[in-house]
Amino acid sequence: MKPLLPLTLAFLGITLPLLGFSQTHQTADVIFLNGDIYTGEVLPYEPGVKAPAQKRVQAIAVKDGRIVAIGTNDDVRKLRDNKTQAVDLASHFVMPGLNDAHTHLGAAGREKMNVDLAGVTSLEEMKQRIAARAKTAAPAEWIVGGGWDHTKWPGQKLPTRQDIDSVTAGHPAYFDRVDGHIAIANTAALQAAGITKQSTPPAGGAIDRDTNGDATGIFRESAKALIAWKIPKPTAAQRRKALELATTDAAANGLTSVQDYSDWEDFLVMEEMERDGALPVRVSEWLSFHDSLATLQEHRAHHPQTDPLLHTGMLKGFMDGSLGSRTAALLAPYADDPKNTGLPQYKQDELNQMARERAKAGFQLGFHAIGDRAAAMALEAFGEGEREARENQVKQSDFRFRIEHDQVLTADQPAEYAKLGVIASVQPNHLLTDMNWAQDRIGPERAKHSYPWRDFVNNKVMLAFGTDYPVEPVTPFRGIYCAVARMNEAGTKSYFP
Repeated sequence: MKPLLPLTLAFLGITLPLLGFSQTHQTADVIFLNGDIYTGEVLPYEPGVKAPAQKRVQAIAVKDGRIVAIGTNDDVRKLRDNKTQAVDLASHFVMPGLNDAHTHLGAAGREKMNVDLAGVTSLEEMKQRIAARAKTAAPAEWIVGGGWDHTKWPGQKLPTRQDIDSVTAGHPAYFDRVDGHIAIANTAALQAAGITKQSTPPAGGAIDRDTNGDATGIFRESAKALIAWKIPKPTAAQRRKALELATTDAAANGLTSVQDYSDWEDFLVMEEMERDGALPVRVSEWLSFHDSLATLQEHRAHHPQTDPLLHTGMLKGFMDGSLGSRTAALLAPYADDPKNTGLPQYKQDELNQMARERAKAGFQLGFHAIGDRAAAMALEAFGEGEREARENQVKQSDFRFRIEHDQVLTADQPAEYAKLGVIASVQPNHLLTDMNWAQDRIGPERAKHSYPWRDFVNNKVMLAFGTDYPVEPVTPFRGIYCAVARMNEAGTKSYFP
């Protein structure tokens, strides 16, 4: 097997055809020869019909930083003059740069700079990493981080504030779970935020309590804000460092563009990186659906939408939480928590009104929805939004509304996506973790229709793939593998293949 060539070549549109060389007279700045080049040409798909083999070419021509031709060595050499640089690929494999349709670059970089709990295999290992950071913390400094996942621990028990108290030496501390939908805070953090037995969570949130009514330290969904508002915000320099770490990681894993949801302050730092020539991937930055319409219009106007390297994109809204945290909104109770159906983040009437207002203003809408109830909420709101936009002559033939995650659906919901033209933005790599407990969460009948990527394809629903970085590693190939195989990485366990 030929090794991958570590080039950051981004093909112009993944379906770039071979050019008719007799019709072009331009010369190339650089030509790449003798390669095993996968063009990524999109081929038609019909259920049950084997797709034809993907085409390969030998050579690429680049002019002014853009690919202008692909074809045989002889074809591409016709674009060479005495100033053209020639690079011998020596039969290495070359492929288009990939797009990640769902990232959180700011959070990913900060996770690397704070207490990184990704991959910890037990509560004790989590405590050891926190204790190491506490030894270097300044007096009264907050200790923060994230990435822990209790479903990977023996016993799968959530941590408590007392667990964190034992290793934080009196510092206030706060650590997000890997999915960002629940967090653990220690006693000092609760005291700093004024949390008592009488504290009540906001709508769409929950505070876990013990048998005495005291907070355990677990805060779910919107209740996380009761603690988070006390944590000092990152400085611009810290945001810059975090984004440099995250974008470098993305580029190193073959990504040349991402669709990202970070803070507005992170976007301002990315503008600075772009001016400095230090932004290594193209970024479409999502705005918050919940912000006021005036704020959204101001942010959309702030940066040219025509900038191919950096611009704002869709509006991201949250319908529910996550399966791992049991906060995903389901139509029926959790199989392993019969009194719980999750935490919807909106009332339907409120959601519909906001969707109508924002669609009328020409915004693309994208909603996080993991459970089937959340997907139903999103689909109804999209229908309302599109109807309002068309009645007000919004000049869009395709609104490109999308649902993020799409993990637990009813059997008929993929057809509803197709009817409304909704994009399913999925992260197959989540199943590599979730297959260990998903059927316990939702039961065998719902599990049959979960992670339904083939159902989307069969209903001709447009799919977008992402990683949800840093919830999962930013490499796109784990997700591609899981989408095809529906097996764990060891190849020892499958999930409704």
